[in-house]
Amino acid sequence: MIYRMRAILDAESDVIRDFEIEASASLEELHDAISQSFGFAGNEMASFYQSDDQWTQGEELPLIDMGTGEIPLNDKRIDKVFSEDENRLIYVYDFLHLWTFFIELVETAEKDALKGYPSLIFSHGEVPETPPEKDFSTEDDMGGGLPAEDDLDEDDYDEDQFY
Repeated sequence: MIYRMRAILDAESDVIRDFEIEASASLEELHDAISQSFGFAGNEMASFYQSDDQWTQGEELPLIDMGTGEIPLNDKRIDKVFSEDENRLIYVYDFLHLWTFFIELVETAEKDALKGYPSLIFSHGEVPETPPEKDFSTEDDMGGGLPAEDDLDEDDYDEDQFY
């Protein structure tokens, strides 16, 4: 069985790659397929993150063994990661530049014995020269975290109470 997958670069313009990969391939092979299809050497640090329908970043699936007892990516098969209910991952390539991709299992199909896998089947858009800027704001940045400066009452502080 093969997986038809779509990788979308998190950028202002549409940069999309569709490819087929064997369901028995490892996450490391998926990393190689994605990085190569976007023109990267594949030699930078990278991680996958489980995701939901809203593309919320979940549990990390690191590329290298972090000493936490997790199965290394070269041993973890993608058919053990993807399911009918869990068909999305976030892929971050190059932790210095944070190239971020949305990975989705689009469909499954029967393997073609005459075809080699992984195989790029669709390419749209050019990868920008520099990674897109990331906005690291959270809901707490919108006023749900620390109190506003106006809420601080200087009269509540008495320096003498500490002596």
